Amino acid sequence: MAGDLPDYYFRVRDNGATVFRVDTENRQRRIEMDEIATVNVRNGNVKPHNSASLTPEDMAAIRDWMAQRQEVLAARDIDDILRAVDYLNTTTHWAQTKATGEQLDRVTDALLLAMHDLRTVLVRRKAERLMKDD
Repeated sequence: MAGDLPDYYFRVRDNGATVFRVDTENRQRRIEMDEIATVNVRNGNVKPHNSASLTPEDMAAIRDWMAQRQEVLAARDIDDILRAVDYLNTTTHWAQTKATGEQLDRVTDALLLAMHDLRTVLVRRKAERLMKDD
């Protein structure tokens, strides 16, 4: 089992991770994880932990993880938006077929404002892209 472990472990947290170097080559044959850095995927900062010095291999592993993590987060963003589209469709069906007048009174203004805001942003951004293409 120990031979299958990666050299690094990334404990995910908001905006990044805490990076540990995994060590299984010790006298007790125990798994040891030494904290070596914290990383921020939003701004690319890598901060060594205390007096840890990061080797080129450490930095390469961290940069690889950060690139993969950014891809995962970007995919999740798109998936969340596509789920929102599905939810809007479900909400439309609910409003048309099941909602009572009282329920509609509770949600109509909030939905209309949110949808107006979204529409305004989408139309503006689409116009910007069209103008840029010209």
